Amino acid sequence: MTSAAPVPVRKASRDVRRQQLIDSTIRVLGQKGYAALTIADVARAAGLSVGIIIFHFESKDRLLAAVLQFLAEEYRQHWQAAMAAAGPGAPERLSALLRADFDPAVFTAEKLGAWIAFWGETQGRPTYDQICAGPDAERQQATLKLCEALIAEGGYVITPILAMRTLESLCDGLWLGVAADGAGHPGRVTAAEANTIVKTALAALFPKHYPARQV
Repeated sequence: MTSAAPVPVRKASRDVRRQQLIDSTIRVLGQKGYAALTIADVARAAGLSVGIIIFHFESKDRLLAAVLQFLAEEYRQHWQAAMAAAGPGAPERLSALLRADFDPAVFTAEKLGAWIAFWGETQGRPTYDQICAGPDAERQQATLKLCEALIAEGGYVITPILAMRTLESLCDGLWLGVAADGAGHPGRVTAAEANTIVKTALAALFPKHYPARQV
């Protein structure tokens, strides 16, 4: 059997360096925000020169777009994997989809701060809309289909799209609350608390599928 060809050292080094710069930018975004961040800030955080950043990304705008693309794809792969691992049942898949938001792989103060920089700042919002419109719609459609399945099975008197918007808004609100409070704040929502809140919401919307005693 022929073994796989090794990854060229130059290509591997380039990919590793780009990821190092993306990770450093995520940290700086959470601290300074979209508008105030400079390439020099990222260079200091990464321990590299400004020239290296320009070589890999050409400009601040392209660097930030690459950061958002990384975050969006990581997030997309994460919720899809969680839903797939939950099995074929709609109740399990919906719970896994929502609770994936609060897994430590994506639910960190640094990453939430970076997301907020794109969501909440005027300069960052166009980049967010351009990159995340499709993935956001895909996630909402997945939630909607699962809500439709539960409503059909349970005979619930609720509109599927309202159920979807309730759950999606809840998860967005929990992310916003954590990012606004900041790490170490006494009011900060933990991952465990967020999961409990999601379970409680599911039990309220779909009590036949999520008995309250299991919350």
